[in-house]
Amino acid sequence: MLSNQQIKSFQQQLQHTKQELEKQLNDSGDFGLRRSQDDSTGELSSYDNHPGDQGTELYEREKDLALGEHVRDEIRDINRALQAIDAGEYGKCEVCSKEIPLERLSIIPTTTFCVEHSPSQETSDNRPVEEEVLGPPFGRFDYDGRDESVGFDAEDSWQEVASYGTSETPSDFAYPPNDYEDMYVESEENIGYVEDYENFVGVDIYGKEITVYPNSQYEELKETLIEENIQTSIGDLPRYEHDPYVEEEKD
Repeated sequence: MLSNQQIKSFQQQLQHTKQELEKQLNDSGDFGLRRSQDDSTGELSSYDNHPGDQGTELYEREKDLALGEHVRDEIRDINRALQAIDAGEYGKCEVCSKEIPLERLSIIPTTTFCVEHSPSQETSDNRPVEEEVLGPPFGRFDYDGRDESVGFDAEDSWQEVASYGTSETPSDFAYPPNDYEDMYVESEENIGYVEDYENFVGVDIYGKEITVYPNSQYEELKETLIEENIQTSIGDLPRYEHDPYVEEEKD
């Protein structure tokens, strides 16, 4: 059992440590976390900074978060220990009420648990807000996988810019494009229409009077269908739809 003198000594030690930690937090502005990353570096904008410099600043931000969290946890444990002193329970385990060895208290005066019942150490998942923009390219802005999505997303924006030329070469593709103007992902994607026939087939305002306007895409599609002996670009028609097209007209 701790003597009154020992308890008083621990109380003074805890109060002194608490004052130092609170002063450290206050003087450092919570380790600089009260300001944005740009403010803390004196930058008006991060736009023109090198990615390596940005990575260094992000690392420092992560470190400040960890240090700030450690200090606040220490202050919380100190307050808990001081409350135990006021309640006359200091030096006893909160779980089993057994005496905590003096040697353990000398090393960790903030503890209110014995070794057996010491809370497990959990890794914090508190991360800098700047990390929210990190991820695979277009990871948060690619809507192609969503049903019925026709929105102009970040991938579409990149394709629009890449259509003016990139540093890619045919060796960078598993299936190289035929033209150097198409050296970007999904360059073959139709823009403004879905099916090729929409470029040469038209109807009136009522959806009738189907008219074909021959052009290069029409000729290309026709040659492809004839060469592969199919009725549509996505494959042959089902049997019940196919027969009327191939049956010879009877006199």
